[in-house]
Amino acid sequence: MNGLMQDVRYALRQVRLSAGFSVIVVLTLALTIGMSTAVFSSIYAVLIRPLPFDHPERIVSLQTWSPQGYTQPASYPEYIDWRRESHAFAALSVFNSYGSANFEGPSGPIALAKVESSDNFFEVFGVAALLGRTFTKGEDQPGKNDIAILSYEVWQQQFASQPSVIGHIIRLDGLSYTVVGVMPAGFRYPVNIRNAIYTPLHMPKELAESRDSHWLPVIARLREGVRSGQAQADMNRVFDDLGQALPASKGRRVKIVGIATNIVGKTEAPLIILTFAVLALLAIGCVNLAGLLLARGVKREREFALRAAVGAARFRIIRQMLTEMSILAFFGALGGIMLAYVLLESIRTLLIAALARGAEVHLDVAALVVALTLAVLTTVVAGVGGTLRLSLIPPNLALKSGGTAGPSRAQHRLRSAFIVVQMALALVLLITAGELLRVLTGLRGTDLGFSPDHLLSSEIDLSAATYEGRDAFANFYRPLLENLQALHGVKAAGLIQVLPIQNWGWNSDIHVVGHPPDPPNQERLAETRFVSPSYFATMGISLIRGRLLDDSIDTRTSQSVVVVNEAFIKKFFAPNEDPIGKYVEGWIGKIPIVGIVRSIRQNVYEEPLAEMDCSIAQIPAKDLMQAVSTMSLIVRTTGEPQSVLGDLRRVYHNLDPGLPLRDPLTMRQVVADVLVLERLENWLFGTFAGLAVLLAIIGLYGSISHEVELSTREIGVRIALGATRGTVFASIYGRVVLMLSGGVILGLLLTATVTKLISATVPLQTQKNLGVIFGLAIGLFAVGVLAVLSPAWRAARVDPMVTLRYE
Repeated sequence: MNGLMQDVRYALRQVRLSAGFSVIVVLTLALTIGMSTAVFSSIYAVLIRPLPFDHPERIVSLQTWSPQGYTQPASYPEYIDWRRESHAFAALSVFNSYGSANFEGPSGPIALAKVESSDNFFEVFGVAALLGRTFTKGEDQPGKNDIAILSYEVWQQQFASQPSVIGHIIRLDGLSYTVVGVMPAGFRYPVNIRNAIYTPLHMPKELAESRDSHWLPVIARLREGVRSGQAQADMNRVFDDLGQALPASKGRRVKIVGIATNIVGKTEAPLIILTFAVLALLAIGCVNLAGLLLARGVKREREFALRAAVGAARFRIIRQMLTEMSILAFFGALGGIMLAYVLLESIRTLLIAALARGAEVHLDVAALVVALTLAVLTTVVAGVGGTLRLSLIPPNLALKSGGTAGPSRAQHRLRSAFIVVQMALALVLLITAGELLRVLTGLRGTDLGFSPDHLLSSEIDLSAATYEGRDAFANFYRPLLENLQALHGVKAAGLIQVLPIQNWGWNSDIHVVGHPPDPPNQERLAETRFVSPSYFATMGISLIRGRLLDDSIDTRTSQSVVVVNEAFIKKFFAPNEDPIGKYVEGWIGKIPIVGIVRSIRQNVYEEPLAEMDCSIAQIPAKDLMQAVSTMSLIVRTTGEPQSVLGDLRRVYHNLDPGLPLRDPLTMRQVVADVLVLERLENWLFGTFAGLAVLLAIIGLYGSISHEVELSTREIGVRIALGATRGTVFASIYGRVVLMLSGGVILGLLLTATVTKLISATVPLQTQKNLGVIFGLAIGLFAVGVLAVLSPAWRAARVDPMVTLRYE
C-alpha cells in the first residue's frame, strides 16, 4: 500500500506538471465517452430495450391498404369481420388516439390525451391494471362505455396517487365517467402518448355502421405457437373471403408487422446511421488517445531509462505508468458521465418529440460500460504498452544517444496512420453533417404557399355534451372569430379542420360529374377540409378564379359549394377545361366548384396535394359536432403571435369556461415540430462532425508537436550543417500535407463506399453535391494545415547552438 500511495502521489504530480497534455487526454476521453454513451443510450431505448408488455414478440400491427395501393385503416364493420373470421389471434383490437379530452380538474379544465379502444385492447398487451381493472367484454357498447382507466402519470399528477380514485366520477368532454382502473408506470400505447386517459370507443351509429369510414388502426396478439407468417396467411384468407362476399372490399391488402418494428417506423434508418456515426467518433477518440499516449511515452524515454539505471524494476515502471493512466482514465470517465447526462437532458425535448420511445431514454448503464471500457482500455493499453516497449531498451543506450533510442521510424509511421484514419473518419462525418444541414435548410426554406410569420395556431376540441342540442357554430365558432378579429393586434382569424403542415391525409375518392368513370384500381384522391370563410385571408391564400367562400352567401339554406386549389385543377381537369360551375361528387355529396385558390402544402415533404375546401357554416347543426368538433384556430397578428395569448385565453373562457386553451404554437413552431427528427439528426451529426474534426486536429497538432520536441537535436544538427529554416519548415509541412492528403483521399473513398447507407437518412445527390463534398474536404485540409503552423514554426526557429551545447 505504501508503494501504491507513492505511485499515486507521483502520478498526480506528473499530471500537474504536464497539465496541457493531461487536459487534452481527459477532454478527449470525456468527449468520446460522453457522446458515445448519450447516443448509445438513445439507440438502446428505442431499438433494443424490450417493450414493457407481456411477450411483446407476439404483439403485431395490421397494416392495410386500399385496392389502389394507399394506406387505409379499418372501418369499424371491417374490424368486426376480421375479429370474427380470423383464427391466428388471441386478441384483435382497434383504437383511436387522434383526439384528446377536456378534463375538468380541481384547478380548472385541462387537455389530456385520450385513447379510445375496443373492449379487448388491454388483452393485446397482457398488462394488468395497477389498481382496479381493465375493460371487460362488451364495455365498448353504448350504455356500458362511460368508464375510464387512468395512465400512471395522470393518476400521479391529477389525483395525487390516491388509491381511492377507483370508483371516482370524473368529467371528460362534459360527460361523467367512472374510473375503474389505473395502469402501471411505464405502460403507454401508443408509446409516444403520455398523460393519457383510456376509454372504450364512443362513436355515432352512422360511423359504427359505415364500411367507407376508414379510421381505426388495428393491433393484435398472436395465439401461442402461431408465427407471423401463419397469421399473414390467415388474414389473407379472411381478406379473400370478404372480397368475394363484399365486392367493395375486393383487392384490399394486409401485412402483419411486429409491434416493435411498427413503433420504430421511419426512425429506424436514421438511428442505424447514428450508430455508425457514434462508432466512428468512438474510433477517432480511441485512435487519438493511442497516438497521444504513444508519443508521450517516446518523449519520456530518457526518464524511464534513468529510473531503470538507478535500480527501478521493469514491473515498477509499468505499475507507475498504469497508475498515471488510471488517474487520467478516472477523470476522463467522470467527465464523460457528466457530459452524457447533460447532453441527454439538454435534448430530452427533441428526443421525446422525435422518437416514439424518446421519453424512455436515460443514461443507460450498459451503453456507459461499453464506452468506458473501450476508451479506458485504449488509454491503459496505449500508455502501458508504450512503457513496456521502452522498458526493453537498454538504459545505457537511451542515456548515451541523447535522443530517441527506440524504433522512431516505426513510431512515426504508426502515428501517421493514426492521423490519416482520424482525418478520414472526420471527413465522412463532416460530409454527412453537411448533407443533413443542406436537407434541413432546404425543408425549412420550402415554399409552403403561405407565409408562416405572425401566425398562431391552437387546436380546439369541443366537449360533445356541452353542445348537445345546441348549434356549436352559432354558439362558439362564429362568436370566437368575431371576438378575436376585434382584438388589438389581431389582423385576421380563421378555422380549419386539419392544420396545414401539422396534419394531412383527410381524403377520399372524388369524381367530377360529366367526366368518364374512373378506371378501376386507380387512385383519385383529394384532400377535404372544412374551413371558415375567413381562413383564406388569415393564411394569405390568394384567389385565382371565381370567388371565395362567403358567410353571407354560403349558408345552411343555400346550395353547398366548394373551393378547390390549383393542384386539384391540374389533377382532375384538362388544361383548357373551365372548372367553375362543374360538380364534384364524393363522400361530401354532389356540390359545385365556385372558386380556385393558390395551392399550399399540406405536408412539408411533398408538393401540394389536390384539395377541396368546404364552409363549416353550411354543415347542418345536427351533424356539426360529428364533422368538426375538432378544429384548428389560426390567428394572424400584427406583432409577435405570443402577444395575444392572454386575450385569446380570456375569449375562450368567456365563451366556454370548460374549454382549455391547448398548446398555442406559431406556424414556425409547427414546421419545426414536423421536422423534429431532421433537427435531431442534424444536431447530433453536426456535433459529431465538430468533435471529430476537433479530435483529429488535436491528434495532428499533438503528433507534430511531439515530433518537433523529439527531433530538436536532429533539427539543430541540420541547421548547423547548412539547412535553412525554410527547408526545415517545408520538410515538416511536407509530412503534414502527405498525412492530410492520405486522410482526405481515404475519407472520400469511405464516403463513396457508404453512400447507400448514408442515403437511408440523407437523400444524397452526388452529382449535384460534388462541389459541397470537395469544399468540405478542402476545408478540412486547410484546417489541418493551419493546426500545425505553430509547431512547424517552432521547429524552424530552433537555435542549433543552444541545442548542441545542451548535448
